[in-house]
Amino acid sequence: MHVVVMGCGRVGSAIARRLEEVGHSVAVIDQDPEAFRRLGPEFAGRQVTGLGFDRQTLLDAGIDSAGAFAAVSSGDNSNIISARVARETFGVQHVVARIYDSKRAEVYERMGIPSVATVPWTVNRLLRELLSVKVNELWREPTGQVLMLRVTVTDVWVGRKLVELEKATGARAAWLVRFGEAQLATFTTVLQDGDQLVLAATDAITARVHEVVERGPEGGHGS
Repeated sequence: MHVVVMGCGRVGSAIARRLEEVGHSVAVIDQDPEAFRRLGPEFAGRQVTGLGFDRQTLLDAGIDSAGAFAAVSSGDNSNIISARVARETFGVQHVVARIYDSKRAEVYERMGIPSVATVPWTVNRLLRELLSVKVNELWREPTGQVLMLRVTVTDVWVGRKLVELEKATGARAAWLVRFGEAQLATFTTVLQDGDQLVLAATDAITARVHEVVERGPEGGHGS
């Protein structure tokens, strides 16, 4: 997949290098050509100098063939404008924006643009938003040990009871969104296509949650 990263700071350069390491093609946009030094000499992707919301700059970065776009510059306004252009003008499927203002972040989440705060686990969450839309991090409590995960129910879980998913992952369901309405789950809740779950989990079991959601009840065995 081709991924465009807007912003070549600490987070943007780390994301770009990680994406390239796992085999994706990457283009990085930044206003400051000196910022590209953070990518290191091994980086083989495109380096485009310009504004991340400028149409020609985005085209130079290959936005028209991109499967994902990450807006991670130092400015909230630039990030959200760029994210909206990527999604609404170019139809990029996976778009995520780094937002410093938590109140703004809530607004953009409701608009369907995932956002992340400036926290140590930003890079991991951004990568999960871009590459694995089935499970992503929503919130983390102050000690950083317990987190809330948003889970899109996969085909292997449709028709199964939610308690089976909880048992297989070790996570606990906080609530369920079905047909756009949130509800508390019960012991008899059966998962349906299109359901969105919010699970409480710990760092220790997050990898297991990813495996189980993607592969079914047996996915987390041995983790």
